[in-house]
Amino acid sequence: MPYETITVEIRDRVARVTLNRPDVHNAFNIQMLLDLLDALGKLGTDEGVRVVVLTGAGKSFCAGADLQWMREIINYSYEQNLEESNTVADLMEAIYLCPKPTVARVNGAAIGGGTGLVAACDVAVAAESAKLSLSEVKLGLVPACISPYVIRRVGESRSRELFLTGERLTGARAAEYGLVNRVVSDDDLDAAVDELVEKLITSGPEAIAMCKELLRRVPGRPISEIKGYTAECIAKMRISDEGQEGMAAFFEKRKPKWAE
Repeated sequence: MPYETITVEIRDRVARVTLNRPDVHNAFNIQMLLDLLDALGKLGTDEGVRVVVLTGAGKSFCAGADLQWMREIINYSYEQNLEESNTVADLMEAIYLCPKPTVARVNGAAIGGGTGLVAACDVAVAAESAKLSLSEVKLGLVPACISPYVIRRVGESRSRELFLTGERLTGARAAEYGLVNRVVSDDDLDAAVDELVEKLITSGPEAIAMCKELLRRVPGRPISEIKGYTAECIAKMRISDEGQEGMAAFFEKRKPKWAE
């Protein structure tokens, strides 16, 4: 998949999507947003891909919006700004709804929209040197398109603090806040991500997609409203080819076919 602003490498059932603008700390412009949207759309339906890892080239994960792009946006009309903002919102949704598990490998600064990319992923592993911040308020702006994912990840109380102060967090503090799931030394980052990927690959791909759907639909809804849906989910999975294979492998004390 040739792209202008990202690279995509698929190996051993893992797609590694790398933001590839290291000269500007992988800040995103409209082209990167479009490249990521296209790549995620294709990877989400690729049966040869089991896990998607998102990371940044060089020393940074993503420094947020590109400064040159922001200089152009200053002169945009409301309608132009809305179109660009909808593209950002579409990308965050595409990451969040991707049927494949998504892992953020946070190898450095993840600022503004970069923190949004982290929050939209299913699991995030950060290096100790990582820095995360929702710094939009410092520019008189707001973390609007990324807010649904940050709030879902860390809750309203933490989000209020982070949104209003724009405070920059170390990798360790980001883990305390729940922005990332795990923080490791810089030297151990790849090993920690690889360990997580192996765990994900041993899980049924259809079961993972169903789990992500459950996580999207169940929170915040009354039990009386959702219990029928949850019963249907497990009933469907039990009679599915994957469910039948998984249960057979368990009783026969062997690996299921998807983990071989």
